Amino acid sequence: MSELKIGNKILKSRLIVGTAQYPNPDIMLKALEASGTELVTVAIRRVNINDESEESLLKLVGNKFDVLPNTAGCYTAKEAIMTAKLAREALGTSMIKLEVIGDDETLFPDIPELLKATEQLLDDGFTVLPYCNDDPVTCKRLADMGCAAVMPLGAPIGSGMGIRNPYNIMIIRDMIDVPLIIDAGVGTASDASVAMELGCDGILLNSAIAGAQHPVMMATAIKLAVESGRLAYEAGRIPRKLYAKATSPLEGLISTSASE
Repeated sequence: MSELKIGNKILKSRLIVGTAQYPNPDIMLKALEASGTELVTVAIRRVNINDESEESLLKLVGNKFDVLPNTAGCYTAKEAIMTAKLAREALGTSMIKLEVIGDDETLFPDIPELLKATEQLLDDGFTVLPYCNDDPVTCKRLADMGCAAVMPLGAPIGSGMGIRNPYNIMIIRDMIDVPLIIDAGVGTASDASVAMELGCDGILLNSAIAGAQHPVMMATAIKLAVESGRLAYEAGRIPRKLYAKATSPLEGLISTSASE
């Protein structure tokens, strides 16, 4: 399976995993390791970045994985920009997963505020990975602005509903040249496989693993699904046909007629 390049970062794993909602830190670390991920995302507004104890979340994951800070919990461009700058100063990374939420119930992004924050952060030298709707026009605009990847939702955050609009995902894949990473909606391994077979370059998820009855087992399953789905995409599936087509030749069949 080919590697994934996001900005200047090259990843062997195409799975990015979150760090929230696990039963305890030990299960979180075991699940992250089982997933094969190299890049984990942390909500900067929900952790104490000044906590330097060995039990702090940033220390626990930072010792084994690269950290992708995110702006979860931000509702305006101003909040997201301030959070991104805080993350860069604290963690020494210019890569940011940009979230600007527009609605508390659906957690859909606020696109005008997202575009405003994206423009400013790009001007400030950030490598921006924006969480957005599965809207081809928005994704194309973000890619054209210079985002290192676009991260449309497959379904609402935490819903586990899978890829609800595969046609839009295929259109986005055809319209952009930067990595396409599904962010939100994946509930189980088959959802991850479907996303990868559609041509997505990677998947970012959290709830599907953290909320599973057996997070470590689910992490392993999703790891294999991502690998399988990507291999299937790279292999190239057969075309869909309305009618059957025999796989064995019809010429030279042995006769079954009683008169012969």
